[in-house]
Amino acid sequence: MKQQANSKVMTFKRSTVVIAAIVAVLLMIATGVTVGLVGRGYTTAESVRPEVRIAADSAAPDLTASELSTVDLVEAVADTVVEITTSEVTTDAFMREVVQSGAGSGVIIDTTGYIITNEHVVSGANTVSVRLTSGIEYPAEIVAADKIADIAVVKIDPQDPLPAATFGNSDVLKVGQSVIAIGNPLGSLGGTVTDGIISATNRAVTIDGVTMSLLQTSAAVNPGNSGGGLFNSSGELIGVVNAKSSGSGIEGLAFAIPANTALDVATQLIEQGYVTGRTDAGLTTVEISDRYTAMINGVDYLGVYVKSVSKAYAGVLQPRDHIAEVNGKAIKTVAEWNAYVLAGAVSDTLEIVYYRGNERLSTTLTLLQYMPSDYAA
Repeated sequence: MKQQANSKVMTFKRSTVVIAAIVAVLLMIATGVTVGLVGRGYTTAESVRPEVRIAADSAAPDLTASELSTVDLVEAVADTVVEITTSEVTTDAFMREVVQSGAGSGVIIDTTGYIITNEHVVSGANTVSVRLTSGIEYPAEIVAADKIADIAVVKIDPQDPLPAATFGNSDVLKVGQSVIAIGNPLGSLGGTVTDGIISATNRAVTIDGVTMSLLQTSAAVNPGNSGGGLFNSSGELIGVVNAKSSGSGIEGLAFAIPANTALDVATQLIEQGYVTGRTDAGLTTVEISDRYTAMINGVDYLGVYVKSVSKAYAGVLQPRDHIAEVNGKAIKTVAEWNAYVLAGAVSDTLEIVYYRGNERLSTTLTLLQYMPSDYAA
């Protein structure tokens, strides 16, 4: 009985093992098929994935697609970045003419020789020259410039069509995305390449009294990089380098004008010489922020002062007038003044309270269409 019982037990165990084995095989087959499908699906998706081309209406990019190696990337875009040198004739304290030289970078945006750079690179220049990566130099003409956006366009007349950068869509950039910067640091190291990431995409930075929304990058830049290109890993121009935070112990803080902004401004500068809708109060202002500067400028108080007045407002405001209030609110900085001017539309008005000496006065300014000085009436 025991043996029969054991036999039954053994038979039951063998049956159990067989059933378990069958189940296991079925599970392995099912599992194998599932993994195989996932694997093939992944491989197929990778093999037919379209090359990413960021356009104005594109969605966020697939950061794993269409990425080039750094070497391939540099080879693809390096020739679109140029060196820019400028000269400006000024007068020294003894009324002698002095030639001051400057240097920066630029990016070719059209095969016929249009080049985008920063307004501050060419501002005040009497002559501008462009050097290609081939070593060929050309005299350049300033087509137009926009101080608010810090964008300028210069034009050369090349012998042959030039390689032009492809603009990417800066609106879809992601923090952490890889980038390279190419420019002319120190004005003597043309074609220098540095790499980094996008550190922030909408960083508010105030430069020369104008608050700009810029890309922040960890790619190293130096004086001379201004106007150079910031490229993504697909070889698209996604920013125009324009600033670096400097100071003791500060590294890895560089900024670029987003490509969408740069392209819009450059297109308008080429087509009409100015940016439509850009407002102007007909004044240039200066900020007096310390007693020494006040003494040098011959004024008694700190704040925002009129430096010069356009023909449109000649006789209304004068140099050294102290602007104290705009639309009923006190202002102390040029950045605050510019914020009011740029927030308005052409033909809007600003109510101004100002001091001429010790006399408190008021006036109304109508905002004008901003025109670069070369185009102003």
